[in-house]
Amino acid sequence: MKVTINVVNAFIDGISGGNPAGVVLAADGLDDGQKLAIAKKAGLSETVFVSASSVADFKLDFFTPTRQIAHCGHATVAVFSHLEQSGRISQGWFTKETIDGNRKILIKEGMAFMEQAAPKYQDIENHHTAILDSIGVTEQQLLLAPKLVNTGNSFVIVGVKDKLTLSQIKPDFDLIHSISESLDLIGYYIFTEETSSPGRDASARMLAPRYGINEEAATGMAAGPLACYLHRDMAIKKDHFSIEQGYLMLPPSPSVINVNLEITGGNITSLMAGGVATMSKEIVVEI
Repeated sequence: MKVTINVVNAFIDGISGGNPAGVVLAADGLDDGQKLAIAKKAGLSETVFVSASSVADFKLDFFTPTRQIAHCGHATVAVFSHLEQSGRISQGWFTKETIDGNRKILIKEGMAFMEQAAPKYQDIENHHTAILDSIGVTEQQLLLAPKLVNTGNSFVIVGVKDKLTLSQIKPDFDLIHSISESLDLIGYYIFTEETSSPGRDASARMLAPRYGINEEAATGMAAGPLACYLHRDMAIKKDHFSIEQGYLMLPPSPSVINVNLEITGGNITSLMAGGVATMSKEIVVEI
């Protein structure tokens, strides 16, 4: 079987960069084993499969090269941007069905935004030393203690004091994988408040070896938890955050993720994370 994959770069910063996701349209006839095989062949951090839904506008299934995941930010932005740019949908509100329930999508002013759930926080003090060891960071280089935050997927959020520290982290991917297994994480989202472009709130790196992703250029499902961490734990009391990512990769792939928080009674009740995406190429794989 030959399958066409649209490669769409999501969260591009300017006219290039971003994080490429595979988009497979009309995937109704594919089973989960075939989807995983296609994702492996694609070799991208995530591939999204689009099929008909009886409870939402579209059903989306997300696969890394090693397994299925409930949500993927950059793949969601990629697929809805591609649907709009190819004339299949217009601007406005839509819904996606996932294995973890339905979520709202907004297409507005050239950007696609996806809904994430209200954050859940977990103190992980027992893993604190191991987490620092797994990235070669000392207590003195931290902003605050690492914390697990979940807005649909779980990430450990680690804040460091400057971009130099962020650029010089030394990941022990085997240890990160082990910790991620024990905490049921997608991975680590490590950030600093120093940014490459003025007016942004954080620069981040994402490490997810448990899902076959050592590092990726843009992670919408991690930027949401980081925005919640900045708002609550670091007391940055605003409802819009701009997170850059991918600048420190080799080669760099500059990305920017916009996160809008819905706040009621001082608590974050939901959020929308989004950005710009554009198709870069088409590939065909055979399974």
